[in-house]
Amino acid sequence: MEKIIKPMSGYLALVIALACAVLSVICFTNVESADGTNNPLYITLGIILVLAFIFLLKGLMIINPNHSRVLNFFGKYVGTVKDNGLFFVNPLYTSLRVSLRADNLQGQTLKVNDKMGNPIEIGAVIVWQVGDTYKAAYEVSNYVSYVKTQSEAAVRHLAGSFPYDNLEDEGAMLTLREGGESVNQILEKELAERLAPAGVVIREARISHLAYASEIAGAMLQRQQATAIVAARAKIVEGAVGMVEMALHKLSEKDIVVLDNEKKAAMVSNLMVVLCGEKAAAPVLNTGTLYQ
Repeated sequence: MEKIIKPMSGYLALVIALACAVLSVICFTNVESADGTNNPLYITLGIILVLAFIFLLKGLMIINPNHSRVLNFFGKYVGTVKDNGLFFVNPLYTSLRVSLRADNLQGQTLKVNDKMGNPIEIGAVIVWQVGDTYKAAYEVSNYVSYVKTQSEAAVRHLAGSFPYDNLEDEGAMLTLREGGESVNQILEKELAERLAPAGVVIREARISHLAYASEIAGAMLQRQQATAIVAARAKIVEGAVGMVEMALHKLSEKDIVVLDNEKKAAMVSNLMVVLCGEKAAAPVLNTGTLYQ
C-alpha cells in the first residue's frame, strides 16, 4: 500500500555539506604544525568532515514537478515522496523514479476478428498515468510494458465481444461502428480493471481506427451499398403505393372518371412504373377512347 512521506528540506543539508567541505579544506591546509610535524587531530577532523560532506551530499534528492521517488531501505518499502523541490533523506535509501505525468499510448493497429468472425482492423488511443506508486514499483516488473501489453489485450477482447455492424447480426444492441461513447466507456472500464494491479489510472480511452480488413473491405462495401439501395427502394415503393392510393381515392371521390377493375390495374401499373422508375417516363398521348 502506498505511503506518502515528507522528508526534511535539502537546503539546510546542502549548507551544512558546503560548510563541512570548507572546514575540511581548512583542516588539511593547517595539518602541519609550527615545529614541522603533522597534527593528528586536524587529520582526523578533516577526514570526518569529508565523510560528513559525502554523506550529506549523497542524501540530497531533487524531485521535479509531477514526479515522485519510491524509497527502499535494504529491501523494505519506506514510502513515496511526491512533493517537489530539494530534500534530504537517509543516504542508505535506494530510490526509484516514477513519473506522475499523464501519458498517451497510441496502440498499433491490430488485425482481429469481431464477434461474427469477420477480420477487422482496430486501434485505440489511451491516456493513462500512475496513481499508486507502490503498485507501479513493486507489483509488476515494468509498469510501462505492462500497460502496453494489457492495453492490446483489452482492445482485442473488445473487438471480439461485439460485431462490427448489424449487417449480419441484426439483433445486436451494440456494434463497434455505431457504439460511439458506449464502446469507449466499455474499453475504459476493462482497461481500468486490467491495469489496477499496476497502480495505473485510465483517464481516457477511445477507438482511433476501425475498418474491415483489406481482404474483405471491397465485398463489405458492396454489401453496404446493396443494403442502402434496398432500403431506398423500399421507401420509394412505400411512397409510390401511397400516391397511387391517393390518386384513385381522389378520382373516385370527385367522380372525375369511373374505372373498372381492369383499368384501375392498368393505372396502378403505369403509376408505379412512373413513380418507381430511375429515369423519367416518356409520355404517350392517347387520342382515342379510354379502351383503345
